[in-house]
Amino acid sequence: QVQLVESGGGLVQFGGSLRLSCAASGSAISMYTMGWYRQAPGKQRELVAESTSSSTTNYAATVKGRFLISRDNARNTVYLQMNSLKPEDTAVYYCNAERTYVWGPSTSWGQGTPVTVSS
Repeated sequence: QVQLVESGGGLVQFGGSLRLSCAASGSAISMYTMGWYRQAPGKQRELVAESTSSSTTNYAATVKGRFLISRDNARNTVYLQMNSLKPEDTAVYYCNAERTYVWGPSTSWGQGTPVTVSS
């Protein structure tokens, strides 16, 4: 199973940028769908962006055009570049790795990194 460690969160002003990193270990991410999720206080965790093993990307409508997910398989790391940040982007951001085996799916989560956008 893959282990994930996020970094790069913090406090940023409205309109600013942050880049989150997710370092994976224990397994190569090249065969995984890697995703970034977020959970704001009192809300459910939601998908922000994902990158499949074939490098197809998907984004939540609320971040499309502002966020960019990328992966460096050689470094076993996934990134989330967040631009034009808004207060509503404030949340804990989690990295996720998913892979479907013959016997079923395997999912791993990081511990999360908090992002606060001030107005």
